[in-house]
Amino acid sequence: MRVDQPFVRRSAPLSVQRGGEEDQPLVMIVDDDASIREALSELILSAGFQPVSFASTRELLDADILDRPGCLILDVRMPGVSGLHLQSHLTENGIAKPIIFLTGHGDIPMTVQAMKAGAVDFLTKPARDQTLLDAVTAAIAIDSERRAEAAIAMRNIKRLETLTQREREVLHEVARGRLNKQIAFDLGISEVTVKLHRSNVMHKMEAASIGELIRAWETLPAQMRQAGAR
Repeated sequence: MRVDQPFVRRSAPLSVQRGGEEDQPLVMIVDDDASIREALSELILSAGFQPVSFASTRELLDADILDRPGCLILDVRMPGVSGLHLQSHLTENGIAKPIIFLTGHGDIPMTVQAMKAGAVDFLTKPARDQTLLDAVTAAIAIDSERRAEAAIAMRNIKRLETLTQREREVLHEVARGRLNKQIAFDLGISEVTVKLHRSNVMHKMEAASIGELIRAWETLPAQMRQAGAR
């Protein structure tokens, strides 16, 4: 990994950041132009964000920091893997990192491609400082929201794993809006047994109401919700 040293000296080295500031968002800048990296890093620092910069997408991937909170500022055309190819790579690997494209070589088809793939913004160099900072602020907010949703989903997945198969079946039916007597008929069990299973489900899922239970259910991955029917 090569991080531009002038920018690291303005703040704690990355190794220190990883040890004590794991939750601090990083603005990851990837541009093959050293002067652009310097200007962007100075701007990001001036706004109170933490920049870290790379001369290529390969350097970024080798740094293994994409799991950190934050966003990416990517040039589109660079030696090796381009910014658009990196966007595709991240999407294919399930890495939902907000991306801001900043390029001197943009065109309408390229912009449309990037935005359809989920880019936060597509800016042309030289971009206004405030425009770029607004995009960074929005991207970090998107990343924060995604992380919060992922944490809730993971919490509910762990709770779901404590349910028995029958309890999962009952949960699936409750989430469908089925009444106890309907669930009992469908599963071939008594209504009293359904009530017992439902009570156990709410306890294990830590839901105080059916509404909370259904909201927890909706945070689960689709394949897990479908599996509950079997």
